[in-house]
Amino acid sequence: MPGKLLGTVELYPYRDTWAADDPHANFKADVAAYTCADPLPTLENLSKGSGIPVECLIRYVLVKWAASGGDALLAMRPVVLRQMEGHVAAAEAAGSDAARLQAYDALKSMIGWLALGEER
Repeated sequence: MPGKLLGTVELYPYRDTWAADDPHANFKADVAAYTCADPLPTLENLSKGSGIPVECLIRYVLVKWAASGGDALLAMRPVVLRQMEGHVAAAEAAGSDAARLQAYDALKSMIGWLALGEER
């Protein structure tokens, strides 16, 4: 059962430059790193093995990623989670209120960025 055709989307690697103080620098670097690979061979193999059309798998991947931020954090242990853990560990190792405040500010910024994907 075909879905509604919304248009054509061209998939291409993200290649750009950004300032070191760009608040989205980590995300941009992550997008640049992950978009170098072509996901279609993996999805085509999964389609052949499962009998699920590639288009449905693409939609599944996009919706699961976009809709399951908490699940994705726990299941994939992404870079951002490791960075958050690093801020907490560094603050605890330093053992000072200043270090904890610095970690709080870093975590607040990261959580704000993660919340951008949520519908409010």
